[in-house]
Amino acid sequence: MGTTMDINTTEIPAEDASLTPPATDMPTARPLIVTGGMASLLAKTGLFSQTQITMLLQVSRAEGVGTTDLVVREGLSPEEVYLQALSDATGLPFLRLASVAIEPSVIEKLSAKVVFQYNVIPYAIEAGALAVVTHDPFTPGLADALRIAADMRIRFVLATSVDIARAAKKFYGVGAETVARMIQDDRIEVAPEDILAKSEIGEDDQEASIVKFVNQVIWEAYQERATDIHFEPMEDELRIRYRVDGVLHPAPLPPQLNRFQAAIISRIKVMGNMDIAEKRMPQDGRIGLRIQAEEIDIRVSTMPTVYGESVSLRLLMRGQSMIRLDELGMCADDDALIGKLIHKPNGIILVTGPTGSGKSTSLYAYLREINTPEQRIITVEDPIEYEMAGINQISVRTDIGLTFATALRHILRQDPDVIMVGEIRDFETAEIAIRAALTGHLVFSTLHTNDAAGAITRLVDMGVEPFLVASSVEAIVAQRLVRRLCRNCRQPETPERTFLEKIDFPVDKLGDHRLYVANGCEKCRMTGFRGRVGIYEILRIDEKIEGMIVERASAGAIKQYAAGRNLRTLREDGWLKAMDGTTTVAEVLRVTETVEIE
Repeated sequence: MGTTMDINTTEIPAEDASLTPPATDMPTARPLIVTGGMASLLAKTGLFSQTQITMLLQVSRAEGVGTTDLVVREGLSPEEVYLQALSDATGLPFLRLASVAIEPSVIEKLSAKVVFQYNVIPYAIEAGALAVVTHDPFTPGLADALRIAADMRIRFVLATSVDIARAAKKFYGVGAETVARMIQDDRIEVAPEDILAKSEIGEDDQEASIVKFVNQVIWEAYQERATDIHFEPMEDELRIRYRVDGVLHPAPLPPQLNRFQAAIISRIKVMGNMDIAEKRMPQDGRIGLRIQAEEIDIRVSTMPTVYGESVSLRLLMRGQSMIRLDELGMCADDDALIGKLIHKPNGIILVTGPTGSGKSTSLYAYLREINTPEQRIITVEDPIEYEMAGINQISVRTDIGLTFATALRHILRQDPDVIMVGEIRDFETAEIAIRAALTGHLVFSTLHTNDAAGAITRLVDMGVEPFLVASSVEAIVAQRLVRRLCRNCRQPETPERTFLEKIDFPVDKLGDHRLYVANGCEKCRMTGFRGRVGIYEILRIDEKIEGMIVERASAGAIKQYAAGRNLRTLREDGWLKAMDGTTTVAEVLRVTETVEIE
């Protein structure tokens, strides 16, 4: 552990203090003082001219803005560069908190209220003093306020404000200061009618603590790039988990959160226009949210469990830009094949895979590629995840009878060239889609099957005649999403040849390619991965396969024939992405396991 510096060993004239004390109910102590004045200290960093130093001190006094925040705001220096220079000038250690472990006994020295109010975090106890991490040690009153709160001497350590905020969430939990305030006020229960129904983060009228906490959870999930948030009541806790890059991660939460379980769930149900009194039956709802000018649609689902209602939120980013066809991550030959198929005048192109495998993203990429003024494109979706200019999009509304089948039947009277059906779920939808393809329309849709060949037997199982499937389906794309390795921290590995042979890895094709494993760094939040990319299996229906479909051949037989015709399976496509350093062998095995088991 690095050495720390006692804040009482240096002094600065009070008139050079650069920041007014934050509003607090704690006693305001004298400013922290440093020998030579703040002006000389800034000069000692070697980052600023005399004119800039004068400006910093004047603006700091006039606006009550901290020196560190002001330096960053004015673009004079990145925060980390400034803090490292400040460390050299003052002797205060500079620390990176991403991988630091802090003892619970140290965390307990400062309350969540103090930590989040001042953006600090206790770091260690040394020689009877509490080392506290801050991004601006010269905040007037900060040292004495922390000394009173901790009841011990204070020493300062420097770190960036972003690192401190992340560490505070990690060790105290999301919304810890809000929960602490609720406990202090003894707000164990909040009546549903008292929970505000406003659903925009940052509004001045959102004063209720429950409202603030739910907003903080959604905001945290958004920052983490989560696609889902799960509120799961357990026997003695309320667990909250985010799904990031397809993997669930528990959110760090403050203790005693389960005391407010009913109020939190009621707040979410109010936001989703759901019946807060109905707790015995599952419910579905939707929330329209605006965060930092970003429009987000949230699908809400509640389910009664033994210990209360479980709530799942699916985050859909309406304002997020759609990816292009060449950004899906297909190999060059697959990309060229899809480029030809989506420009065909008629037929069905199916995309298959489990929930969360990127099927909708692929369909939107296809539509974007062929979206021209000469094409009339109509979609029916549940829900509309991306709004596309130039395309007529219809949202399913089962409450009034507007189902996929109903919408599709009427779409055919609208003179479409291309139709996209969000999902084929039943015989009626499948039959109408197939007949649309046979009457001169290009149809895109999805199915929930494990591999490409399985989609054929799935349609037949729905009741569609095999000859209709054979004559209408042009191609089936099975896909999965694997996590991308973080390029900043990935590390090379050399697996045992016997292991690679056991999993049918093409060792002979490895050549000069390097395999990598995940490591973890600050940029990827210590996961070793950042973002996802698709792996694909494209089954083109030729005359031989058409005959096999009519003869009701099994999916296994169709896949075996296609493999002999150079079909690249999901796992084989994954091996290619492992060899080019995009992902790991373990990640490919993880997402393709169900396919291989079948």
